[in-house]
Amino acid sequence: MKRLLSILTATLVMSAGIGAAPLPNRPTPQASVKTKVSKIQPYQVGKASWYGKQFHGRTTASGEDFDMFELTAAHRQLPLGTYVKVTNLRNGKWIIVRVNDRGPYIEGRILDLSYSAARMLEFKAGVENVRIDLVQNKTLAIAQPYSGSN
Repeated sequence: MKRLLSILTATLVMSAGIGAAPLPNRPTPQASVKTKVSKIQPYQVGKASWYGKQFHGRTTASGEDFDMFELTAAHRQLPLGTYVKVTNLRNGKWIIVRVNDRGPYIEGRILDLSYSAARMLEFKAGVENVRIDLVQNKTLAIAQPYSGSN
């Protein structure tokens, strides 16, 4: 009976919020913050396409083999190794990819994505309108391979 009373008392205390830590006072976002974010200019906006099976295994401009299942991209001018955020303007989906190749070589396109990157962005056709934003390297968390020893 004592155990039942202690369980009921604990349940009542928890449901009433007694003894709970107070929630921190967080300032509400202000309109000025939103306007600062909206003023960030994209690096580039235009059409992107993707490439896959026909190039899988071929050497890229960076010297590595192209893997259609990695999140990589080809760009004409950005330094190899640059990370960019690519946003599909049709659906708002975005990913971060690494530039490891040169291209696209078709006029009017600004980026070629790997098959996996295009699939994650849900490209409906072979070409989609995208926005490219540069990503600072210090904001990336890059997973290091596990060596298995200390």
